[in-house]
Amino acid sequence: MSAAQPPRAPNLNVERYRGFYQEMLRIREFELAAIRAAEANLVLGAIHPSIGQEAVAVGVCGNLERADIILSTHRGHGHTMAKGADPLTMMRELMGRAGGTSQGKGGSMHIADFGVGMLGANGVVAANINIAVGAAHAIKLRGGDEVVICFFGDGATNRGPFLEGLNWAGVFNLPILFVCEDNGFAATTRTSAMTAGAGPAARAAAIGIETAEVDGNDLVAVDEVARDLIAEARRGKPRFLLARTYRLTGHTSFDPAAYRPSDEVDARWRGEPIAAIRSALRDAGEEEADLDAIAEAAKAEMIAAFEAAKATDWPEKALAYADVQDIGDPREGAF
Repeated sequence: MSAAQPPRAPNLNVERYRGFYQEMLRIREFELAAIRAAEANLVLGAIHPSIGQEAVAVGVCGNLERADIILSTHRGHGHTMAKGADPLTMMRELMGRAGGTSQGKGGSMHIADFGVGMLGANGVVAANINIAVGAAHAIKLRGGDEVVICFFGDGATNRGPFLEGLNWAGVFNLPILFVCEDNGFAATTRTSAMTAGAGPAARAAAIGIETAEVDGNDLVAVDEVARDLIAEARRGKPRFLLARTYRLTGHTSFDPAAYRPSDEVDARWRGEPIAAIRSALRDAGEEEADLDAIAEAAKAEMIAAFEAAKATDWPEKALAYADVQDIGDPREGAF
């Protein structure tokens, strides 16, 4: 993959992309704080940072309404924040504290916030695809005008739910946009080494779903293509977006990612999306000091969220079985 080119500055909607720049920085700083929390044993379980992939989350979710729905992967912090979730509530969830999005029982890989239409991250690769399709089918059955966004990685396209979900969406003309964040790796293995054929977009096209491809590190390009695809999906025309990006950290916060050459990673850092949109905003006339102030505010906000979450009490023990589905002893109904 080649490094991303800076988004073009002429005719840039400065107000829109200043807000997107701020949101990307908030996601970046949240994940840096989450990594510090994991290193300090304040988080039990894995953290999967999306550092370097922020343009996809912000560029897509920036075109959604609050009532629209998203489903995410194990790498879901960015999607959740871009959909409008509160970072303090999320940080409390990561640390297992009271007041977390799931009262501390879900953690990073199962973070969810129904209040903003985020139905959940998912620790099982590709498992969110069929859930997303089910949500889209429910919207169609009740005549709603919401749209569903299903984020997944390139590794998920080698699993069965990818075929099942896209086929169902195509058969029933569901209001859904599938967004494949192709960062080139399935955990620690290059996806190209374990994927036959022409790749994810070709597979979606073979099912009859119209596809588009975009440089996922080009925020403006992602925003523009997502806007069109979401409008079409909302009208009951399922669409597929392949966003090529790059994960700048390891698979998890503790993964040194030694399986990637250092010069490859260095090159991708030089094309990372936050620096690219900052450069475009500067070329469009934004003052360096103003851009610095946005960055400093994002950092301060997430440091405050980190400290507040750390100081939050543990959930009440009585809540351990609250919100847990109880259908009784299955043997009672089975025999």
